[in-house]
Amino acid sequence: MTSGAGQGISGEAIAADARALPVKRSRHPLLGTLALAIAVVVVLPVFSLVFVALSGTGEDWPHLIENVLPGATRTTLALLVMVAALTSVAGVACAWAVVAYDFPFRRMLSWALVLPLAVPPYLAAYAFGEFFHYQGPVQSLVRAVFGFQTIRDYWFPDIRSTWGTAFVLASVLYPYVYLTTRIVFLMQGRNIADVARTLGASPARVFWRVLLPVARPAIVAGVALVLMESINDIGAAEYFGVRTLTVAVYTTWLNRGSLEGGAQIAILMLVLVVLLLVAEQWARRRQRFHAGRGTHLKVHPPRLALKGWTRFAMPAALLLPILSGFGVPITIFGQYASRRLEQFASPDVARAFVNSLMTASITAVVTVGIALFLLNAQRLSKTRSMAAMVRLASVGYALPGGILGLGLLFVLARFDNSVDAFARAYLGVSTGLLLTGSAAAVILACTIRFVALAEGAIRSGMEKLPGSLDEAARSLGKTPAQSATSVLLPLLKPAILTAAVLVFVDTVKELSATILLRPFGFSTLATHVYENASRGVPEEGAVAAIVIIITAMVPVVLLSGALVRDAEASL
Repeated sequence: MTSGAGQGISGEAIAADARALPVKRSRHPLLGTLALAIAVVVVLPVFSLVFVALSGTGEDWPHLIENVLPGATRTTLALLVMVAALTSVAGVACAWAVVAYDFPFRRMLSWALVLPLAVPPYLAAYAFGEFFHYQGPVQSLVRAVFGFQTIRDYWFPDIRSTWGTAFVLASVLYPYVYLTTRIVFLMQGRNIADVARTLGASPARVFWRVLLPVARPAIVAGVALVLMESINDIGAAEYFGVRTLTVAVYTTWLNRGSLEGGAQIAILMLVLVVLLLVAEQWARRRQRFHAGRGTHLKVHPPRLALKGWTRFAMPAALLLPILSGFGVPITIFGQYASRRLEQFASPDVARAFVNSLMTASITAVVTVGIALFLLNAQRLSKTRSMAAMVRLASVGYALPGGILGLGLLFVLARFDNSVDAFARAYLGVSTGLLLTGSAAAVILACTIRFVALAEGAIRSGMEKLPGSLDEAARSLGKTPAQSATSVLLPLLKPAILTAAVLVFVDTVKELSATILLRPFGFSTLATHVYENASRGVPEEGAVAAIVIIITAMVPVVLLSGALVRDAEASL
């Protein structure tokens, strides 16, 4: 995290002067009104979904309760537990390894560990299915080595299972935990660990008793994002035949022709994610850590140099999650794309790339701006109502993209029809459809979905700042806007970059809401891949899949390097 030196008032000067000056507390009705407006816009699709769910006759409930919900709920909970365990272990272990130890290729591995974030789960599922298929490279190697002739001669784990889905999701989602945890370790962990070791604590004791409690808020935030992303997944679970609640929503809607039944299951999913958000806040309720800024060390705390076999075992171990989450998908789709090189110059792929880049960039800017406003408003007001509105603005991440898109479609259609009716009655003109079926609708849906993503990343950085920092700045004559721009924003730069990149990458990968809301002739890279897969020729979408991975990979790598430089500069 940047120190903000030379960019405004320093944190230590503000805190020192603030002790001698009274801070005038005031209410912020405008902030509350704007926060309420944002929360209302976010929850409108949810209200629409509830309306659809309640409009049904209830005739599907006996079938859902007896045959669908028990199994889908158990499968979903089991999947979440496995994904949470895998991503927590992988993310925290990798973050601490690259921060605390020195070994060959450490710097390269530190940014390479975020590469799986560029791979959408649905692409990873297809790649893993091919990779572990009977004719794939793994089983072919097993048969060649041991001389097996048929599948009956040996046992091989089935990737098309709940554990296989959890493994695929964890392979591409663990960077959420890795990124948020590494920031904390870089800004606080090494200094704290050095102090603890000077007092005689062993490395293992330092990690378990000191560092994990310090990093717990960041770990919880990262795992919460992973779990919400896992709940929202439809591509990987459907491809592997795993009947999660999300898959149940789509099968009830499409196969049984019951939109009301699908909406009712989606409401149950909403309750589940609300419980996750509440659990996240409960786990972080007393966690308040901020970097001491009384001194700015020119010499960073030294990393522990590994020796002997551990010097080479560490980079080998860190290479495994990279190969799993990034190497397998890029290899499978790279082979397909190498046989279709002419498609890189295809006008369809070019248009899809431009549309994806535009949508993701606008969504990232808007979403980060909304998250900053909501968190700053909560910081200034310190009221339960404001905290509730900020939490309310995060519920969009609770719904599958397709269901959120459907709810938003109803809202936008009602809005466009109302505006058109008003214009016809009082102006004598027809406005037609203003938002329905437009690129703006896609951006709005992605913004609603990913406010929680940006909010979680920025909150993780904001909670490490002194609680009275902005009030102290205002006591020295700074307005709330000036204290936010000159003090908070420079200090939050790493967290803001993290939020922007996470939203950008997820928007590039977003599929289901885009399919429902996009205008005619508007394709993104994700929909281009989906259209080919739905026609039974997923290989034809391999070039677009590679472009998705590369497009998402570039900002992720740049972010990783920027976070390392900024966080180490603050030590």
